[in-house]
Amino acid sequence: MKIDFTKNADGLVPAIIQDAKTKNVLMLGYMNQEALDATQATKKVTFFSRSKKRLWTKGEESGNYLELVSIKNDCDQDSLLVTTNPVGPTCHKGTDTCWAEENIQGYGFLSTLEKIITSRKEDTENTDSYITSLFKKGINKIAQKVGEEAVETVIEAKDDNADLFLNESADLLFHYLILLQAKGYQLNDIVEVLKNRH
Repeated sequence: MKIDFTKNADGLVPAIIQDAKTKNVLMLGYMNQEALDATQATKKVTFFSRSKKRLWTKGEESGNYLELVSIKNDCDQDSLLVTTNPVGPTCHKGTDTCWAEENIQGYGFLSTLEKIITSRKEDTENTDSYITSLFKKGINKIAQKVGEEAVETVIEAKDDNADLFLNESADLLFHYLILLQAKGYQLNDIVEVLKNRH
């Protein structure tokens, strides 16, 4: 990997730090050749601190290291994308990212839906919730609903009504997420199986 450290007068290049799993950007730091070499040797992300005027390994005081996964340089060879597995919060202020955002394994709205399903599963007193009522009826009823929605999705797949097909697909996915939690799993467990197969 060729990196042009001469483009900036200080000999530093920006290093964008990204979580390898969530793909969220965690922070921005700067590296010189020595910091890059230290990062590759120790497998812990090391920067050149512009304020301390020395090499600085993220987590050297807090223990919140950034464990190296990969390093890529950009098309101009003057910035780095460093993917990591963070150990604890990244920001010195105690937040997951330097933009005070949560760094959660996310699947967009599906992650939000999983949280709702979890809360309804735990709220056994909620008599108005369809999800709660399914959990109360047990695994057999939940599995039956997944089977019914799967059959309805297949039937709609054979027709040309996109609206009906998408709605049945949404019903299938919704009930499958409930079934996963009834069995003690989350969507991420399935994603990991798919990754391992890949």
